[in-house]
Amino acid sequence: MPLDMNHGSGVVYGRGDAPPGDAAETTARVNALVDAALVARNRRQRPRDYLGGSRVGEPCARKLVYEVAHAPKDPGRDFDGGILRVFDAGHQFEALSTRWLREAGFDLRDRGADGGQFGFSAASGRLRGHADGVIVAGPDVGLRWPALWEHKALGQRSWSDLVKRGLRLSKPIYFAQVQLYMAYLQLEVTFFTALNRDTLALYHEAVPFDAAEAQRLSDQAVGILRAVEVGELPPRIAQAADFYLCRLCPYATRCWEAPA
Repeated sequence: MPLDMNHGSGVVYGRGDAPPGDAAETTARVNALVDAALVARNRRQRPRDYLGGSRVGEPCARKLVYEVAHAPKDPGRDFDGGILRVFDAGHQFEALSTRWLREAGFDLRDRGADGGQFGFSAASGRLRGHADGVIVAGPDVGLRWPALWEHKALGQRSWSDLVKRGLRLSKPIYFAQVQLYMAYLQLEVTFFTALNRDTLALYHEAVPFDAAEAQRLSDQAVGILRAVEVGELPPRIAQAADFYLCRLCPYATRCWEAPA
């Protein structure tokens, strides 16, 4: 039955009898514009001129050398709009978790006294890291404060694996990141938070400092920087190009065409 929403106006609204229009075409056109803007913004960003502490745990040393040396990626392997939207969303989820923890009584600082992000610089500035924050005080949850705070937003499958196996086994790159950060920031524990992007469930894990692991990672970082400096390529991580990490690598073609 048609409805006259403004009595006497003569404007009548039908119930579902109007054509919806080509929503699929509209969606595709708008998303193409959004993704193009994100890709353009990403390309305008200045490439890192250092090895990031969050990358030192990458299992393939050769891949890290390519990254630090700014080697061109294989055609079609740059970040697309979909991935860049995920990255952007991660920052918003981090802001939400920060607010929730503060409201719960945690004194979470994401800036130092100088107003800059917590971080470190080593190897003449060629190795750097920027932490999500430091919790300097808070409720009794079984941790000693202060603690490094690191946050990740994960999809359901990745988040569930983290809950099941813990950070060290499930996310070795993240585990390496917090070990290196704790070493340089002189903190004894990390309060690691993971937010499930699909359900907004939160997982928290206390990760103690492992001095031996941090030293190994620091030595590994120095080795990567030396290789970049002298133009050497470390050994490949695998014996064949169909290894699963190689299939996912944006430098796979370049790597397997280069001398062993």
